[in-house]
Amino acid sequence: MDLSQSLCMIIFQAGQESFRSITRSYYRGAAGALLVYDITRRETFNHLASWLEDARQHANPNMTIMLIGNKSDLSHRRAVSKEEGEQFAKENGLLFLEASARTAQNVEEAFIKTAAKILQNIQEGVFDVSNESSGIKIGYGRAQGPSGARDGAVAQSGGCCG
Repeated sequence: MDLSQSLCMIIFQAGQESFRSITRSYYRGAAGALLVYDITRRETFNHLASWLEDARQHANPNMTIMLIGNKSDLSHRRAVSKEEGEQFAKENGLLFLEASARTAQNVEEAFIKTAAKILQNIQEGVFDVSNESSGIKIGYGRAQGPSGARDGAVAQSGGCCG
């Protein structure tokens, strides 16, 4: 299974209240989410509990959530310590990384670790992959041959969250 083509994740940023009603519609069917706060703005960290509650209320209870402290390249302007982020993640059963969207530090790693955890959950039977409401679609994005078997050709349309 090609995780980059078959898993869809939500990315939302704590503190962006204007997007709250929009993101709720994306929770359904998501296997993973990236919850992002700005390490230089304490108020975004303070909103995490509310955003997490929202995600857990509207999403699959087995959804993997990665907490990301963004702007690690601006550590001289830090308002939230790495230890605070780690503690929040630990208390709430989340994966955790600090990253920088500006320099791309740990950005790919965030997606890889989240996808790896989702794959681990699939392998352990946490998700029923025969039920699409789990957020997992095996072979999604690949064309099917006449017999219904996967022929390995990538479909020309579709894609994640499309």
